[in-house]
Amino acid sequence: MTLHVQFVTMGMMLLGGLSLGGLFDLYRVLAGQLRAPRYAYYLLDIFFWCIGTLLIFKLLYMSNLGQVRMFVFIGILVGVGIYFLLFSQTVIRVIMWMIRVVLATIRFGIRLVQVFIITPAIWLYRATVVFLGFLLAIAIFLYKVMLQLLYPMWKLLLWLVKPLGKWFRVPTWVNQTGRSIAAFIRRFF
Repeated sequence: MTLHVQFVTMGMMLLGGLSLGGLFDLYRVLAGQLRAPRYAYYLLDIFFWCIGTLLIFKLLYMSNLGQVRMFVFIGILVGVGIYFLLFSQTVIRVIMWMIRVVLATIRFGIRLVQVFIITPAIWLYRATVVFLGFLLAIAIFLYKVMLQLLYPMWKLLLWLVKPLGKWFRVPTWVNQTGRSIAAFIRRFF
């Protein structure tokens, strides 16, 4: 391994340490914001270390084809230390700000859906029910008016047809059926 490759590897491991520190702060803040069961944190720890390991080995493979030396670990530790001394607080504030922005955007989206979709749908449903109730009331009123207007004509028709009853006899079953239908209609209306 040449001196140039060693410097490149040391620089990549410093960047890897900085990246691990940022990834850890991201994990720490997100895990603090999640209200997950205790066992979920174990799974998140495993996920964090898998991502961190893949990141470091990818950087190591890109810099020196995966040769592990003592200065690789020193570079990672120095990178993590520099990150926590200089950048940790700023990154945590940025992450918290991004979380607030995402939550505000989600609340705004929910409010937009509520204002522009749910509330008009409720008002449209209520207006439709009121309108159909109004139409039903008008229909019932017109039906009753029509019955009141046709009642005298029905009496007149019965009076005119009554003399014909002497010549035509209605069978008893037809008469009883007619009476039961008339009684049903009277009870219904």
